Amino acid sequence: MKKYLENWRYPAILLCSIGVSSIGEWIYFIALNLIVLNLTKSALAVSGLYIVRAISSLLTNFWAGSLIDRYNKKHLMIILNLVQSILIVILPLFYSLAWMYTLVFIITAASSMYHPTSMTYITKLIPIAQRKRFNSLRSLLDSGAFLTGPAIAGFLFTLGTANMAIYLNAFALFLSACITFNMPSVEAFKRLKFDNAIEKKSLYQVLFHDWQMVIRFSLKNIYVMSVYLLFSATIVLMTATDSLEAAFATQILALSEGQYGILVSIAGIGVLIGSFINSAVVEKVSTAWLIGMGSLLTALGYLVFTSSFTFLIAALGCFLLSFATAFANTGFYTFYQNNIPSESMGRIGSIYGFLDAFFIILLTAIFGITAELITIRFVVVSASFVMIIVATILLFLNIQSSKSHYYEYD
Repeated sequence: MKKYLENWRYPAILLCSIGVSSIGEWIYFIALNLIVLNLTKSALAVSGLYIVRAISSLLTNFWAGSLIDRYNKKHLMIILNLVQSILIVILPLFYSLAWMYTLVFIITAASSMYHPTSMTYITKLIPIAQRKRFNSLRSLLDSGAFLTGPAIAGFLFTLGTANMAIYLNAFALFLSACITFNMPSVEAFKRLKFDNAIEKKSLYQVLFHDWQMVIRFSLKNIYVMSVYLLFSATIVLMTATDSLEAAFATQILALSEGQYGILVSIAGIGVLIGSFINSAVVEKVSTAWLIGMGSLLTALGYLVFTSSFTFLIAALGCFLLSFATAFANTGFYTFYQNNIPSESMGRIGSIYGFLDAFFIILLTAIFGITAELITIRFVVVSASFVMIIVATILLFLNIQSSKSHYYEYD
């Protein structure tokens, strides 16, 4: 027991940091929407927040990996948390929408850099044998944040203003930085010198070299990147479909705002139950089946939801898609950590994250325009069918016996 506790000492601290940060992020997300809405009285201004965040992620992922792979991950995570915390503290002080958008752009850029940095740090810190269990617990924390974050935000709104919720998130990020400060470094304290010849080149040349490296790695590891791209394709389709979720529920299914709120709660319960079961059985289920079957069940959940004509069937679809997401995410994170080299994980994750962000923006725009020209149901049902096709191909790739060596650490 003593050895077990010692092995899980740092992973437990890291999970605590992730949980605090995730809850704070949900509080910030909801409070920011309310602040902008109260300031402008315009739903269009709130939509502008989503556009600013998307553009920020797109532009940041283009180059962030080159920085992440060359600097100490622990120090970078602390800096990014502190930058977000400071900017979020001063955010409510501005009453100009342009300045608020500017701060949100920078905060989102820091957040976009934090995620691939933390992924690389986790991969370096957590031993291979513990990764699947760690990822299942992380999924459980994320689902808990999905439920408790909005609940805490709502409670704070009843006590005070949205600014109070914003300040709480700033404190959560500061606390996350303090927790990370007590974590071990997984590399040298000084800046990493991967290639002296590359270091002497211009920023453009370094970025060009790094993009070439990612392309070469992708071509040499066709199977790994095929699984990565197929899973990413399901995420892109899910995100674009989610952009029409509220309109579908209220306009097509004719649900009231209260009924739609219940649907969202059911989805939250599904994530939580799925995460609990996932953490209980994760050691007994192979990573291949977690990714493949989790993705397929998620796609089936979307199809049930988008094909529904009643509240009950829609609720069933919401529960299924959210329930299965926990399994799919755990499997994918484990596969990614075990098959992507940690020394280049920042560049690979950021560059493919850039492509994900680009296609999310593109597909969301296409879905929105098509929904106006045809119908919302046609768009979301078509997207669900495509999602099922992609998930079926992904499952087929995952369970091939000839590819079992990619999952040998199960």
